[in-house]
Amino acid sequence: MKLNEHMSKELLKGAGILVPRGEMIGPGDISDFAPEFELPWVVKAMVLTGGRGKAGGVRVVQNREEFETAARQILGMQIKGESVPFVRVEPASHIQREMYLSMTLDRQQKSLVLTAGRTGGVDIESSGRDNILSLTLDPGLGLHDFQIRRVFFHLDLDKSMFRSFSGLLKNLYTAFTQNRLLLAEINPLVLTGGQELTALDGKVELDDNYVQINRGLLGYHVPEHLGEQERLAGEAGLSYHRLDGRVGMVVNGAGLAMATMDLLNFSGVPAANFLDLGGGADQERISRALDILFNDPGVELVFINIFGGILSCEKVALALAAALEEASVARPMVVRFSGFKAREAGRIIQGLNADNIYYVQDLARALETLKELSSSPGGGQKFQRIEFPPAQEKKRTPKKNEPAPFPLNKNTPVLVQGITGREGMLHAREMQNFGTRIVAGVTPFKGGSHVEGVPVFDSVHKACMEHDIQASVIFVPGAAAADAVMEAVDMHIPWVVCITEGIPQQDMMRLLPAIRRSGTRLVGPNTPGIMVPGQTKLGIMPASIFSRGPVAILSRSGTLTYECVQSLTSAGMGQCMCLGVGGDPYVGLDFRDIFPLLQRDPACRAVLVLGEIGGTAEEDLARELDEMGFDKPVLGFVAGQTAPPGKRLGHAGAILDEHSGGIRAKLQVMHECGITICPDLASIPAMVEKVL
Repeated sequence: MKLNEHMSKELLKGAGILVPRGEMIGPGDISDFAPEFELPWVVKAMVLTGGRGKAGGVRVVQNREEFETAARQILGMQIKGESVPFVRVEPASHIQREMYLSMTLDRQQKSLVLTAGRTGGVDIESSGRDNILSLTLDPGLGLHDFQIRRVFFHLDLDKSMFRSFSGLLKNLYTAFTQNRLLLAEINPLVLTGGQELTALDGKVELDDNYVQINRGLLGYHVPEHLGEQERLAGEAGLSYHRLDGRVGMVVNGAGLAMATMDLLNFSGVPAANFLDLGGGADQERISRALDILFNDPGVELVFINIFGGILSCEKVALALAAALEEASVARPMVVRFSGFKAREAGRIIQGLNADNIYYVQDLARALETLKELSSSPGGGQKFQRIEFPPAQEKKRTPKKNEPAPFPLNKNTPVLVQGITGREGMLHAREMQNFGTRIVAGVTPFKGGSHVEGVPVFDSVHKACMEHDIQASVIFVPGAAAADAVMEAVDMHIPWVVCITEGIPQQDMMRLLPAIRRSGTRLVGPNTPGIMVPGQTKLGIMPASIFSRGPVAILSRSGTLTYECVQSLTSAGMGQCMCLGVGGDPYVGLDFRDIFPLLQRDPACRAVLVLGEIGGTAEEDLARELDEMGFDKPVLGFVAGQTAPPGKRLGHAGAILDEHSGGIRAKLQVMHECGITICPDLASIPAMVEKVL
């Protein structure tokens, strides 16, 4: 959640940081506006994008007449496509000097980064290395006095300012960590004529996961910054972005949604939106999704693409049918179900006997139907697949290690943390039905009870005193999941699989150094888990789509994994193992950590890596394949080739950085390092078969 300047300053002020007095007003407040501070005033557009000053969205006014004119003009502006719903009015400041100060998270270094600039302002990004100082802060150790002094001396402030600067920086650090912020930026930090350090402008970004835990932070949310569709989607818990195409899509899972968006855009029936149902697909959520699409004049067709993993297609179909009873089908709708209970779902949809609902069973037929129904299929197509010639075969020398099967099997004793909760109980039963050897469960204060014949303990410590636990699967809510991970790590459990999504980024980042030191292999969070067909299942992957075979699959997305597994199984190519590293920015094992195990596993003959936009996990893996001596073929697919830059598509990890080289640069690195690039979902089975 990005905050506008006014709300950012309110949060900073609450942390004890000096900000100018000011008020946020809308069009109806202009005539009666009577602040307690004197003219001249600064009138600023409240938008969530940069470039306000250059667009004329910041004005200094000397009198009441100038104020009313400027305020009305700014409130009628569009700045980088954003309307201006409010302006902030504050007294003009007497500025002696402008500087820059910020704290943010560094995904690559897995740390906090403190940045200071001797000069600040609108062109800070291009101010040069001499101006900028960046310090990496250990998330476990915090901000040290010597680091405060280093920043102070870099800024070259008079020594009389040290006490006030030290207090400001400590307050900024406290605000950043206590509120689990993703970004806290003061630009400019000014030294006023009264020798006060003041945050003249501020930019704060909240972690949505922490907002769900600390609901008081919702008070900083300004819904007027969102369009009507985005606002409705947010209220329903949907991940939604408006795009420029004609096909409104509803998909479950960020990875599959991105891949579906790509397929539509490549096929000449471009996506009108990104809409991820997430983990829920009840009638209310589906009704809201349809309302959003049916009320969008840019939507010509609707495509519902659901893969039933643990989520039952039948359940989604029943919810869809109920939603359609309350609203007529306002647009032609193509519905595709695959996976768990897809046949039952198909019967429900076909039983609706609606003339403008078209039920299909695979993606190829769905795309054909959409093109048949579209008024201009392929017209003005602006998206092209990023394709590469076959990767040049790399002759790598494998490291000398004895062959060893993947270390998790049917004899591995497993613990389930959170076993008495709804999800823990459901998936413990599903894992048992597969053959997973669950020997214990943990829920505090539920010790002595049993779930599915499994004894429940109050703590991981007590469970480990009774059983030789080799793996733990965590089904604990986001607010407590990081602590549950550390509880398992503290007992040196070799494998920990954290299914939970919604853990604040700072909470996970702080754990990673301790986890690395412990030797525990953490998978996740926000992972579907690990599947070793014919052996064991740790997590929520649907067992019915897997078959035993030579292909290892590593992925950052659950439903995208299921789609690819089913297509490979249908083509006669089974899997030796499948592991979801997790979709969050901060996870335990990454792709590189798994490859040495696959190199030694004689059952593995090829590896398929399913990636996403955002982060550098795929490039990091590619660059290290030579050093690993990995001599088995590797294929890669990255969802989100057509994603708009700067948009978070579903889970936190799926964001295309506006300032990075983009998806093409990621794929180029992978290709140059010998990974065979699959340009889209449909190409994967044939390309895997070829390398085998």
